[in-house]
Amino acid sequence: MFRLQGSRTLAVDLAGDAVKAKNGSMVAYDGRMTFKKMTGGGDGLRGMVTRRLTGEQMSVMEVTGQGTCYFADRASEISLVSLHGDKLHVEASNLLCTDSGLRTGTTFTGLRGGASGNGLFTTTVEGTGQVAIMSDGSAVALRVSAQYPLFVDPGAYIAHQGNLQQHFQSGVNFRTLIGEGSGESFQIRFEGEGVVYVQPSERNTIGGDV
Repeated sequence: MFRLQGSRTLAVDLAGDAVKAKNGSMVAYDGRMTFKKMTGGGDGLRGMVTRRLTGEQMSVMEVTGQGTCYFADRASEISLVSLHGDKLHVEASNLLCTDSGLRTGTTFTGLRGGASGNGLFTTTVEGTGQVAIMSDGSAVALRVSAQYPLFVDPGAYIAHQGNLQQHFQSGVNFRTLIGEGSGESFQIRFEGEGVVYVQPSERNTIGGDV
């Protein structure tokens, strides 16, 4: 069971089961726990091959035991996402913890990943269970519908779920619209039905300040 202790610490109650968490993110625990270092990017042989091809290196650990384990990372804000047989796309740097039964992998993001400064591939989490994601500031979940597409700064993007299509746009940004743009910049256009998670701060992007 995942629960938040404040907004920056995740508490996970374990009863002989396991979770996968970002390596080094454990800050405290009670009871009896074992920690096993793993490598992210996907499960099994396919995951190993994917990591070699994509360079996706997400260092994770498996935590098993009886009691409560507490996780945090750089005082980042934490949000909980529940999956019900669907898939979450999330930047590896923003993934804190998942139920052990969830499947992880990587997917190609193309220019969106390059523009966001996170590389050409991103992490996927799929199945039924809970996921804890991190953000610089409190994350905002924005609903996308067929009638209302969403435009997102690549540097503020964290994750998305649902039946969404992404389109990469260049040459325009929010500051351009009000006459304060400087150089080429980028946006991601999301269309379909789903939710996009953004943070109220921006990573450095290849488009500069956007």
